[in-house]
Parts: sequence; structure tokens; C-alpha cells
Amino acid sequence: MSALPKTSASSLDLRDPSLLVSKAFLAGEWVGAGSKSFEVRDPFDGAVLAVLPDLGVDETRRAIEAASAVQKDWAKKTAKERAGVLKRWHDLVIENADDLAAILTAEQGKPLAE
Repeated sequence: MSALPKTSASSLDLRDPSLLVSKAFLAGEWVGAGSKSFEVRDPFDGAVLAVLPDLGVDETRRAIEAASAVQKDWAKKTAKERAGVLKRWHDLVIENADDLAAILTAEQGKPLAE
């Protein structure tokens, strides 16, 4: 088994390092790479930021089936309940804006101000 490439993710200096996940959220759980993965590299220096699962048709089908199943529960929620969930998500994005910006900047090579 070969070693994973050295990554620069630790150099991002995130307040909450748990925001940089090297797994895919699939059907309500975080899953790692099976037999295939790909590297996300910093366009500035080529450093590997993360090694992510390269999911295919079977995983896509599983995600669609899971989304279809939970959509029924989501549809039963009142507008107020759905708004509460979306408001909480918004609050988390705002709370973690600096870390999210650092991750996106490193991945995309854009200036932080963007």
C-alpha cells in the first residue's frame, strides 16, 4: 500500500479543522474512497489539499435513492420547520465563513477577498 501524498491542508490554519473532510457525504454518512480517489491540489504551489473518493454510478444511484426517500419526510415539515433548518445552516456558514473562505481559496486559487 502506498503512502498518501503529503498535504498542505494543515498549513491552512483553520479554526475548525473538521470542516475540511476528505470523505463524501453519501446517504447520510461520510464514506471514504473505495478503490478510486483523486487529489485536490492548490493551484498556487501544487500541494495536495485533500485526497477524495472518486465516486461513480453506483454511489450516484445510492445518493439519488436516499434523497428521494428523505424528501418525503422533508415535504411533511411545515414551512416554519424547514425555515428553521435553513436558518441554522445559514448561521453555521456565517459562523465558519473565514475557514470556508480559506478552504475555497486554497482549492480554487482565487484571492481571499473573492
